[in-house]
Amino acid sequence: MNNPITSQEFHLPLAQITQPPLDCTLRYLNFEGHYARLGLEYSHSEPFAGMARCAFSPMAAAPAAVRAPWCITLLSASPRLSQLQRLLQFFAEQQWTVTAVDTLSQSLTRTVIRFQIDGKVELSTARNACLQMADTLGADLVLQSGASQKVPALAGFDMDSTLIDAEVIDELAKITGVEDQVAAITQAAMSGDLDFCESFKRRMALLKGFSEQSLAEIAPQLPLKTGAHKLLNNLRALGCKTAILTGGFSYFAHYLQRERLPVDFVYANEMVFSGGVLTGGVVEPIVDGLCKRALLQAKAQELKLGPESVVAMGDGANDLPMLHLGALGIAIHPKPKVRLEAPQVINLFGLDAALYLFGLNDRQIEKLAS
Repeated sequence: MNNPITSQEFHLPLAQITQPPLDCTLRYLNFEGHYARLGLEYSHSEPFAGMARCAFSPMAAAPAAVRAPWCITLLSASPRLSQLQRLLQFFAEQQWTVTAVDTLSQSLTRTVIRFQIDGKVELSTARNACLQMADTLGADLVLQSGASQKVPALAGFDMDSTLIDAEVIDELAKITGVEDQVAAITQAAMSGDLDFCESFKRRMALLKGFSEQSLAEIAPQLPLKTGAHKLLNNLRALGCKTAILTGGFSYFAHYLQRERLPVDFVYANEMVFSGGVLTGGVVEPIVDGLCKRALLQAKAQELKLGPESVVAMGDGANDLPMLHLGALGIAIHPKPKVRLEAPQVINLFGLDAALYLFGLNDRQIEKLAS
């Protein structure tokens, strides 16, 4: 017979969390001052015998203000006490001091815990260490400056494999029978092994003769990336302007803007038709990685925004220039090269997980939707 599950909040110093050998489910951790409030579920012996405890506390209406120079956010689908213990040991090994902790989400499908960190942080080294620790934990672990934990005023998004869960040009190639050739070129470009403009010209040449009429049939079938609608709707509710900046096609980007997602601006490549079919040619200048960055930067200047108010999200090598432009550059389900080079990475969750990197908790997010 299975033992009943006990839900308990323990009150204890943060340093004592690493001591018990017993493992169990982690529901939340909040810490400010001298004592932590740790929410656990367990069906075996009590993990912190003798410590003050009570029933689970409700989530705060808003997280504590960020005062530390750095934040590290843990996003886990299956949080465990052992996972938290290993993470706290990791912080100690780096000689980083945890000054405050907030749980931003504690649903059955994900737990998000934000740690405010003080100490010497060399950004590149610390970022790589966090990526390695994320792999060890089987979770996402995101490092960012404390100042970037705020809602942006302008957010730029790649389209293919970022806002939509497909590469449009590959979908067109399937219909025309050149799928393998185009997919290989796409992969080389997104991985950073081939110049994007050259890859775009090669792929367009292979699509010569594609029917314009077929585009209207393909557009509604393109799947949105998980969390795209929630993120874009919440950003609009928060007053943030949004832009699609894509090396893909304006036809599909404008379709997304018109029919499916609340997007303010679109920058994309035009398709060249003659007699109702693609000519295989391109319209210069091609929207590549440097162009995306320049366009996002120009839009920020037009809106009189500094880089601290701008974020960008993408997945491919041609997104890296704009990912390094503003306060946050979040790679979503990125290619391996991009994971190693992007400022921030979300690998296991949908686009809406970015809301936690803007300093929001679930209660605030739910209020936006009401």
